[in-house]
Amino acid sequence: MTLPLPSNGGKFKQGFFNPKNPLKYIGQKPIRYLSSWELKFFRFCDDNSNVVEWASEAVIIPYLSPIDNKIHRYYTDGIIAIKEATGIKKYIVEIKPSAQTKSPVQNRKKHKTMVYETIRYAQNQAKWEAAVKYANKHGYQFIILTEKELDV
Repeated sequence: MTLPLPSNGGKFKQGFFNPKNPLKYIGQKPIRYLSSWELKFFRFCDDNSNVVEWASEAVIIPYLSPIDNKIHRYYTDGIIAIKEATGIKKYIVEIKPSAQTKSPVQNRKKHKTMVYETIRYAQNQAKWEAAVKYANKHGYQFIILTEKELDV
């Protein structure tokens, strides 16, 4: 089965990733990336000898949306197991612009933009709170990687 790439008007680099080390990848195939940042993370996972295993969108976490008060499904960007000095550490990974990890600031934004950013921030906070609880329960640590950590 071939997954279609979402249409985003050409805003983000998208495609399918073909790993050089396919035995490390434990998720569903084909491996689809939806941004250049995800592609950079996938390459890191594939190339780094300390990465034992990884997957994309392999963990789905239910969360209560503050917007409609209904349960939704949060598809995390990835999971990764890394060999560290103290043993193997497992992470649930979210990849986001750093601006989306902070509460929106009014500045000179249009009202419509401010409403959109406030809703997106509240939604992300609910997802991430659920992800932390899930991670703690299942032996992971939840981390958010931004352009700063990805060095883009």
